[in-house]
Amino acid sequence: MNLLPYLLDIVKYTIAGLGIVWIAFYLVKPYLDRDEKIQLLEFKKAISNQTLPLRLQAYERLVLFIERVNPSNLLIRLNGPAYNAHELYSLILEEVRNEYQHNITQQIYVSARAWSVVKRVKEDTLGIVNNAIKSLPETASGLDLSKFILGSLSQLEDNPYEIGANLLRKDLEELF
Repeated sequence: MNLLPYLLDIVKYTIAGLGIVWIAFYLVKPYLDRDEKIQLLEFKKAISNQTLPLRLQAYERLVLFIERVNPSNLLIRLNGPAYNAHELYSLILEEVRNEYQHNITQQIYVSARAWSVVKRVKEDTLGIVNNAIKSLPETASGLDLSKFILGSLSQLEDNPYEIGANLLRKDLEELF
C-alpha cells in the first residue's frame, strides 16, 4: 500500500490551505481595522452629542458660581448693612459653601483645570473674607466688613473672579 503519497498530498494541501488563509487574513485585516475605527468614531460622536449639552451647562453653572461668590455681587445679595460684622461673616461663609456644594457635581463634566479654577476662586473668596474679619474690631458693623472686603478686592492687582471666568471661557473654547 502506498499510503505515503496520500499523506504527503494531505500535508501539501493543508500547508497550502493554511498559507491561503494566512494571506487572506492579512489582506482583509486593514478593512476590518478600518471598519472598527469607523464604528469607534461613530460611538464617540454619539457620546459627544449627548454629553456636549451637559458640558456646556456645567461651564455655564461654574461661571455663574464665580459671579455669585464675587464679593461685589454677594454683598449686595446678602444686604450687609443689616447685620453686624460677625453675622455677615457667617452668612458669607455659609453662602459660599452652599454655592460650592450646589455645583460640586459639575466637576464630572469639566476639565480638571476648570475645576481647579473653581476651587481656587472659592478659596480666594474665603481667604479675603477671613482676612477682613480678622482685621476689624469686634464691634464692627456689616457695612464696615463690606467696605473692608470690597477695599481688599480693589487693592488686588488681578481680580481672581475675572481671571477665573476667563480661564473657564478659555477652557470651553478648547472644546470647539
